[in-house]
Amino acid sequence: MTVIEVGLIVALMASGGSETDTLARDTVFAAAMITCNGVVGLCLVASTLRRRTATFNAEGTATAFATVVTLATLCLVLPTFTTSSPGPTFSATQLAFAGVASVTTYALFVFVQTVRHRDFFVPPDLPQGAENAHAAPPSNRTAFVSLAALLVSLVAVIGLAKVESPAIEDAVDAVGAPQSAVGVAIALLVLLPETLAAYRNARRDRLQTSFNLAYGSAVASIGLTIPAVALASIWLHGSLVLGLTTTQITLLVLTAGVGALTILPGRATLQEGGLHLVIFGAFLLLAVNP
Repeated sequence: MTVIEVGLIVALMASGGSETDTLARDTVFAAAMITCNGVVGLCLVASTLRRRTATFNAEGTATAFATVVTLATLCLVLPTFTTSSPGPTFSATQLAFAGVASVTTYALFVFVQTVRHRDFFVPPDLPQGAENAHAAPPSNRTAFVSLAALLVSLVAVIGLAKVESPAIEDAVDAVGAPQSAVGVAIALLVLLPETLAAYRNARRDRLQTSFNLAYGSAVASIGLTIPAVALASIWLHGSLVLGLTTTQITLLVLTAGVGALTILPGRATLQEGGLHLVIFGAFLLLAVNP
């Protein structure tokens, strides 16, 4: 997902002018809003319509959400208030720190999720040590075949992204949307597979898996895209604008507050799902009509 996202961003920034300076910011912010509000809200509604009250593991979900909020604040909010460089940008030293901090935070999250505290990311109604709590590890042959297929697919997707990137800009111009809507279109395209997978799991009463997909995608989008784009900015023309606007910061703060109140009890109702979808609707409206 991150390779596709970075490929689209770099392709558009390389072919565009100053209008693409905010593309990385808009795409990463859109990914966070889509996952934390759109995907989470959709999954909560799908789950609560079947079970009335949705239950999930608050420890693991809170860990993932806290990681998303921390990364978003460090990489997207702080540049708006720093003074070492003009505009909502990082200086070279600040950008290097943000990149290293993002990769480190992402690696720590993956370690906690897959090694140290795996039980925090399984459904709460499964007993400790249950055989179906964790998927069985694949064989070495299966892992190597999957890795090779993934690399081939990534090369094909990056090539396709370079070919299709002008079409995305033309489509945004055709509907009269601002340039920032290009980032939203990229994020919607990249996150479509995760959205479908999360929704299907929610329909099967596996809401914890849905949350793992949603928040995990947000962590990867911010934690890996920002460092990759920071490296690419060395040879790309123009400045890398990462600081959010006042409207975007307001939506992020609202998402953090509502998300925390949704997650901490370990269960949610249709109301929480509706709230997240309303915030997501406001995000989409303001992205097209700021």
